[in-house]
Amino acid sequence: MIEFSVVDWAAWAPGLTERSQWLRWADAPFLPVGEGAPALTEIPAMQRRRIERLGRMAIQAACWCEDAQGADSQVPLVFASRHGDVPRSMDLLASLAAEEPLSPTTFGLSVHNAIAALYSIARGHRGNYLALAAGRATAEAACLEAVGLLADGAREVRVVVYESPLPGIYAPFADEPDVFFAWCWRLTQPREGCPTLSLRWEPAGAAEGVPGHLPHALDLHRFLLSKMPALEHVTQGQRWSWGRRG
Repeated sequence: MIEFSVVDWAAWAPGLTERSQWLRWADAPFLPVGEGAPALTEIPAMQRRRIERLGRMAIQAACWCEDAQGADSQVPLVFASRHGDVPRSMDLLASLAAEEPLSPTTFGLSVHNAIAALYSIARGHRGNYLALAAGRATAEAACLEAVGLLADGAREVRVVVYESPLPGIYAPFADEPDVFFAWCWRLTQPREGCPTLSLRWEPAGAAEGVPGHLPHALDLHRFLLSKMPALEHVTQGQRWSWGRRG
């Protein structure tokens, strides 16, 4: 079992751009749909033009969740997404199929840690960062990694989870609702006065959870905001059991 406190959070999704909107949404959740992207005024215009919609959402949530010491602190970052910026990879595959030259810029921005790197460069962040993917347990893997960093001595860790719809060609393989969203949590060791989450896991055999109305990572953010006492997630042979106090 692991435990940690969430001392602050931020999130962005279509139609959910303010903290008060997210708190209302947690009581009556729905799939966020719509166009648009965050203004991302924290990032200089020249750098902002290189960032696609998914990256804008993730970086906006990370910027909004910066602590008083700012982005140039040594706070470790964990960026987590099941699929990352898949449309960029599709552009590269289309160029290959057409026997056209590949864009070095598109290639550089298609790798899984590109969004984390863009944030780090734009905000002058000098701490440790990583990017991971772990299927439907991506959010759990991110929190496990964060707690490991806390155990290594980090005073806090920021976890950024972000997703977008799969390109149409991959739609038949989608195993949960897929929509645009991003959230960021500031994690510390358990702290009085802050929501403290616990996570247990055990083998689940061949059992597989039934997809809910929300993608799991978004449902986990709802779990934090709604003050639900427990949440269970079964996937990939594991049963993940979330609890909370405070």
